[in-house]
Formats: sequence, structure tokens, C-alpha cells
Amino acid sequence: MEAIESVMMFLSMVVDAGTGTAVAVGVLAASVRVADFLLHRRMSFDDAMTQIRLSLARWLALSLELALAADILRSVIAPSWDDIGKLAAIAALRTVLNYFLEKEIERGAMSLTRRVA
Repeated sequence: MEAIESVMMFLSMVVDAGTGTAVAVGVLAASVRVADFLLHRRMSFDDAMTQIRLSLARWLALSLELALAADILRSVIAPSWDDIGKLAAIAALRTVLNYFLEKEIERGAMSLTRRVA
């Protein structure tokens, strides 16, 4: 049982690292796109910012999902009721955040498509 707990903790740390990596890649990609916009200005400011926000939002949505996965992995092995309650609260909060982030992505994508068309 101790070996399984160790494996689950290791996996949760790997997934946590993926969470941080997703945020870092998203911020880096957004920074590169901002620099590209400032240097080349191939599109309007509004279109560029919408594309940058959408790209960053997708990376943040991925990081929220990875963070939730890491929390689930940590609580899989013999959780107490306190652990289950905390996980439920965290899952609910991250799900709500992810839901509204996805709605923002959809609205931004539709807005961008209408402007381009």
C-alpha cells in the first residue's frame, strides 16, 4: 500500500509540474505574440489582443484541468472525509473557473471569426 501511495504522490507531482509548465508556456506564447504584434502589426490591435487572450485562455484552461487531476491523484489513496470535502470544494471552484474560461474562449473565437469574415 505504501508503494502505491508513493507512486500516486510521484504522479501528482509530475502532473503539478505539467500544470506549471502549461501556465509558463501559455505566458511565453502570449509574450511572443505581443512582441510579434508590436514589431509587425499585421492585424488590428483588437484582433491581435483577442487572439493572444484566446491562446492564453486555452493554456490556462489546460492548467486548471491538470491541477484538478493532480488533486484527484493526491486524494485517491485512503482519503479522509476532510480530504474528500476539500477536493470537492477545489473541484467545484476549478470547474466553475474552467466553465467560464471556456465560455470566454467561445465568445472570443466567435467574435474573431465575425471580424475576419
